[in-house]
Amino acid sequence: MRELLGDDAPSNWGKWGPDDELGCLNYLDAGEVLRGVQHVRSGEVFTLQIHMGRTEAPGDPLWPGREGIKRQNVMDEGTWDSADAPQFPGGLHYADDTALIFLQGSTQYDALGHVWYDGKLWNGYDARSTVDAMDRASVLPIAEKGVVGRGVLVDMARHRGKEWLDKGETFDHTDLEAAAQAQGVTLEPHDVLVIRTGWMKYWYELNDPATFYTDFTEPGLTYSRELVEWFQRKEIPNLVTDTIANEVTSEPHTGVALPLHCALMRNLGVALTEIAWLDDLAEACAADGRWSFLYAAAPLKVVNGTGAPVNPIVIR
Repeated sequence: MRELLGDDAPSNWGKWGPDDELGCLNYLDAGEVLRGVQHVRSGEVFTLQIHMGRTEAPGDPLWPGREGIKRQNVMDEGTWDSADAPQFPGGLHYADDTALIFLQGSTQYDALGHVWYDGKLWNGYDARSTVDAMDRASVLPIAEKGVVGRGVLVDMARHRGKEWLDKGETFDHTDLEAAAQAQGVTLEPHDVLVIRTGWMKYWYELNDPATFYTDFTEPGLTYSRELVEWFQRKEIPNLVTDTIANEVTSEPHTGVALPLHCALMRNLGVALTEIAWLDDLAEACAADGRWSFLYAAAPLKVVNGTGAPVNPIVIR
């Protein structure tokens, strides 16, 4: 990874002090919240989390090796069939259930410390701090702050005239700028950058996990030094996509896996949000030509978590 990114890779370590765990989300101050509010016009609300725990095919899209939520009832109307069922004055009955989940098994935020190389996390924290629990740069600081600001959707699939991009299809910052210009929107500093590839639509319409995961290579952003410098110059706080890993799975020239996780999240402190459902939002944006909006999200407050589920809200 160091050979690919370079010893002088763009870095924001120390920019917000030696104890920072928010990275580029520090850009989203009260002024940025108010800037986002100015892009609310019609009051339409879109929630961006995919369904969690679908039992019908194709189930939930996941990074290979992870499992979907395992939910089960522990109390329901059948509980009260038992002679020793609890009794409440007035005859109240209720249901309860439990769930075993991968914290990154749905639409989710990565903790800034989720991925690293050379033994160092975001801001230079020792990777040994992840042993048994993520003591530094966990998802909790992100969850406690919340993410609110101006969001912009760049619909790369629509820009290229496709329902969804192909496996391994790549694009870079120049493509993003061109697509945004074609949509009639400008990407501004501190925007929450939301990118649609159509990949979640592909998952559900394909309805065939075996084919989906064969030669698994998602479409997405591909690494270049210029792209990383663009993110740093634009001061992008948060990258949101409808793919499982936010970038092309393997860098096409070297085969290195997920270099942008390291270049953007580990080195710059850009928050990554993955597996978002963007198709309904994209249809609305295309219908009236408004591609900017108020974006708001807060992952679950999981102490020491490497990530957490989230249901982002967009208000147009």
